[in-house]
Order: sequence, then structure tokens, then C-alpha cells
Amino acid sequence: MLKQIMDALERCSYAVLTSSDDLDHVYRLRYDCYRAEQSIPENASGTMYDPFDDAENCVHVAVRMNDMFVGAVRLHVVSSLDHASPTMEVFPEIAAWVEAKQTLLDPTRFVVHPTARQLRLPVHYLALRIPFLATDFYQTDIALAPVRTEHSAFYLKYLGYEHSGEPRQYPGLKKPVGLLTAQVRQHRAEVLERYPFFGKVPELPNSDIAFPSLKGIYTPSSGRMCNAA
Repeated sequence: MLKQIMDALERCSYAVLTSSDDLDHVYRLRYDCYRAEQSIPENASGTMYDPFDDAENCVHVAVRMNDMFVGAVRLHVVSSLDHASPTMEVFPEIAAWVEAKQTLLDPTRFVVHPTARQLRLPVHYLALRIPFLATDFYQTDIALAPVRTEHSAFYLKYLGYEHSGEPRQYPGLKKPVGLLTAQVRQHRAEVLERYPFFGKVPELPNSDIAFPSLKGIYTPSSGRMCNAA
């Protein structure tokens, strides 16, 4: 499996999306993926978008292969400067962590292109790298994982997450979503020991992600400057 993932990582690159055309492609990919699982109702636009996509603390990152987006994740980086977070809207009790000066990473809209699944490409691992690298870049204290019950086992067993909220209705989704959380600084070393490809891979510069600094929008709780990823 490690070789398969590294081979896929060598063939892929990451893009932080800002153009309306690129974002439209991702909104359409989201729609197709969520419709395939019957998680959202049909709509005339064939896109999946909500106002959180335009939040100042939102970062859209996609996995690109052969000039096609094969995966994508939406990130909200939460600190005392900006509280926008779709998951906090569903689990408002986690606002207490921000009030206690802790920072959160809220990854949502995790999608993998059906073609990648059909070709048995491990793009889901490549997409999971996005929030892991983001927690390092932004020096985040807590990573959120709003997931359906059937998707929680991997996070719990291998990534150091624990249950923090029973399933609730999530805006725009038909199926309820529970909340898992991880103290990422505490578990980073053991995750990298098990899955070294989640971290930086110096021999594959295309595997880096050029996260924006979000200066004035986000501040690490440690007060340290963010390192380039």
C-alpha cells in the first residue's frame, strides 16, 4: 500500500484554489460525489456550494492529476480572530475551545473523483494529507472531523481521533454526521511513524501545499510564526 500511495503522490500535485473557474469545477465534483451517495438532493445548478465557501478563513485545496481535479477538501482555520466554521454551527459547544484561546482546523467537503475510485488510486490518502499538513502549517491545536458513523473507524484507530459529539443533522446533508476530534500536536509523531507520506516528502516537491498565511485572519495559539509547507 505504501508504494501505491507514493506512486500516486509522485503523479499528483496540490493546488490552493482561488479562481472562480477552479472553484466551480470543485463545486461540481462535490455535487457528483455527494449525489452518488444520495447524501444531498438534486438541484438545477449541478453544484454543491454554501456561504462558508466564501469565508475569509476558508482555504480550498485540490489534488490534481493529469490536469484534472481528482480530490478536494475545504478547510476553515479557526482562531480568536475568525470563528467561521460549518462544524461549529452544528456543534456549538466547541466554541468553548476557541474562547480558551485554542485553534481549530475544520476540514469539510472531502471528495474523491469517481474515476480515481474506479482505477483504485489511493486519492483518499492524498486528500487526507491536506488537513494533516494544514495543522502543521497553521500550528493548529485541535483537528475536527465531522464524519458519518461508517467513516469514523479509520480516524479513531489510526489518526488519534476520539468521539466528541454524537451524530446530528448537518446543513444540506441527508445523513447525520458525528464529531471526532484530535489533539494534533500530541498525535503527530505516531501518525507520521505509521504513515510517513502524511508529512512532507522532500524528494517530491509537487507534494507540498502553498497554504496562504491568512495574516490578520488567523493566529496560532502558540504565537509562533507559521512554517512554509
